[in-house]
Amino acid sequence: MSDAPIDIGPVELAEEPPSPEPRPRSRVRRALLLGLLGVAVAGAGALAYTAYQISTQKDATLTAPAQIGTLRLDTSEDAKSTADYLQTAVAAEIDLDKAIGAVYLDSGDKNVLLFGGTALFWAPENDLDTAFDLISDNEGAVTDLHEVDAGKLGGTMKCGTTKTDSGDLTVCGWADHGSVALGMFNNRTEKEAAPLMRQIRDATQTRS
Repeated sequence: MSDAPIDIGPVELAEEPPSPEPRPRSRVRRALLLGLLGVAVAGAGALAYTAYQISTQKDATLTAPAQIGTLRLDTSEDAKSTADYLQTAVAAEIDLDKAIGAVYLDSGDKNVLLFGGTALFWAPENDLDTAFDLISDNEGAVTDLHEVDAGKLGGTMKCGTTKTDSGDLTVCGWADHGSVALGMFNNRTEKEAAPLMRQIRDATQTRS
C-alpha cells in the first residue's frame, strides 16, 4: 500500500450565514418607545407652561376707575343699583373671592355695563362660558360667540351678540387664571367693542 498523500482537491470553506435583519417587531417597538417619549416631553412642556400661566395670573385685582378713555363711571343711585345686581348675579354663578360691577357712560348713548370678579380659576375658559350663560339666562342667548385677541394680559377673550328690547347688544368677556369679566356694549359693533374691552381690561386689572 502506498503511503503517498491522497489528493482530495481544493477544500472550500463554508460561508458564514448572513446576520439576520432586525425583526420588524423590534423596529415597531423602537418607534413606539420614541413616540411615547415625544408625547411625554410634549406633555411636560404643556404642564410647565400651564403652571407658569397660573403662577403669573392668579393674583389679580379688579377695580372700577372713575375714567377709562372717554368712559365715565356713573355714580348715580340707579347705576349703583345696577352694579350691585350685576355683582350679585355673577357671584351666584361663579365662586369669586371678590366681585365688581360698574356702569360707564359715554356720548352717543354708548354706555357700558361691566361686571366680574377675581379668584383662582383652573379652567378660565369654562368660567368665561359660565358668565356668558348668565347673560343668556337673563337677556337672551348670546349668539355668534367666538374668540378674539385677548391682548397683552393673555388668557382668553370672546365676543358675541345678544338681543334686548332696544336691539342687538355686543357682549365681550375675558378670563385668565385670576379674573373673569364681561362687558355689555350699547350701540357698538364688535369691531368697536373688542378693542374697547381690552382697553377696559388694561385699566381695571392689575396683578401682584
